[in-house]
Amino acid sequence: MTHDVSVTATFAGDIDLASTRLGGNVLWANDDFFAEKENLLKPGRAVFLEHEYTDRGKWMDGWESRRRRVPGHDECIVRLGLSGVVTGFVVDTSFFRGNYPDECSIEGCLVRSDADLATLQSGATEWLEILPRTKLKGDSQNLFAIDDMRAFSHVRLHIYPDGGVARLRVHGRVVPDWRSLGGTGGALDLAAVEAGAEVLTCSDMFFGPKHNLIMPGRAANMGDGWETKRRRGPGFDWVLVALAGAGDVSRIEVDTNHFKGNFPDTCSIEACDAEGATDAQLLGGDVAWRELLPRTKLQASTRHFFVEELARLGEVTHLRVNVFPDGGISRLRVHGTLARRGRLAQGILKLNAASKARATAALTTCCGSSAWVQAMLAALPAPSADALLAASDAAAAKLTTDDWLEAFAHHPRIGESASARTQSADAKALSSAEQAGVATASDDTLAELAGANRAYEQKLGFIFIVCASGKSAAEMLELVRARLENDRATELRTAAVEQQKITRLRLERALLP
Repeated sequence: MTHDVSVTATFAGDIDLASTRLGGNVLWANDDFFAEKENLLKPGRAVFLEHEYTDRGKWMDGWESRRRRVPGHDECIVRLGLSGVVTGFVVDTSFFRGNYPDECSIEGCLVRSDADLATLQSGATEWLEILPRTKLKGDSQNLFAIDDMRAFSHVRLHIYPDGGVARLRVHGRVVPDWRSLGGTGGALDLAAVEAGAEVLTCSDMFFGPKHNLIMPGRAANMGDGWETKRRRGPGFDWVLVALAGAGDVSRIEVDTNHFKGNFPDTCSIEACDAEGATDAQLLGGDVAWRELLPRTKLQASTRHFFVEELARLGEVTHLRVNVFPDGGISRLRVHGTLARRGRLAQGILKLNAASKARATAALTTCCGSSAWVQAMLAALPAPSADALLAASDAAAAKLTTDDWLEAFAHHPRIGESASARTQSADAKALSSAEQAGVATASDDTLAELAGANRAYEQKLGFIFIVCASGKSAAEMLELVRARLENDRATELRTAAVEQQKITRLRLERALLP
């Protein structure tokens, strides 16, 4: 992880993960004597009222602690509205001149968004440094670009030793919490910010920021949408949206709520399948854009729904919304389903953003070889699911006999899903699902399997390994009896192949949130 305090705010175009519009909240501060902690996340820039005082002192539009007379420092905990990878912080000390902190540092953790304060402050929660202790300037927007792939749900701002901060902005890229969204398998809004969609760029956003288009809920007012300036020359305005992942679009909503004298006359929507394309490629001639919605008349302050009007283009990754000639749209909703590769891409995003401890636990569930796990950790961040599976095959090719035996030991015996002592709860659940074929087996068949397992272990020194998915108990009994005829070297190679089949299946399942 690195940071750079000298750069301009290259991250300013990214979503503010701590925005109150998304559910951000200051949960706790050890001291907010002069000015309330909640001010930190207020929308807009701070203001200064020269002659405004409270019974505690000068009114300030920010969070301000009292002057510290004992050792230590002040801090607060912020719940992000959406979990994500942090690309930059703005620690804004506007109007704090003789009372700003000398330094600050920021940590983050990844837990459930509804975790209570006791959990966050307990030793069980792992807080990781994002921004080390760094000097601040008074009455300034202190910008910190962050290069850190890990995802966070909460941040903890430390100020040294005390003082005031007007605003905290936590810019980044959303890593969706699919548990709260109901999973990736059903219908969803592919353009929703909470699903990980992004507004990449636009022709103009003079009156309303581009990201307003994909915010939750309907717009509160005209300023809560995307609006361009009045176009005086030829052409039209447009906005480019990256969907949550490759998906099949079935319904689109274009909402002009609150735009009455300034809504676009018409709009059209184009789509492309360009996974991984850069903004330059999307805007240049490298991408084939296809018409999804033909140029269509719009109305003032209206929710427009398009179903039959949409072309059936199959899987797409990006949309370009064109407005003629200019004007404002409050919200864009793109209803559809994520394709398998779109779901896999979401899984890769989550794994890449995991802390080392979380990634280790997830990978160990897939394969119990510590050498394989270390090789896979070195392959992160992975650019795609295919790249991760290729890394798995490459790591498996380098495993020794001891490594394979370690992996085998993480499996239960066939028909005895709880027999592997080294298995985690997640791995045991996977083993039970993979061995579903034995659930309906007769007692006689299970007894024969148990006997064959014992014979196999006594002869070869390790448990019988087979990719059990889709196999019945009778099929697996036949396989173990046939493989009992092999010598140890042959059977080690056979078991290794089966182990790698299991690993690949588990990796794919792990990447399907």
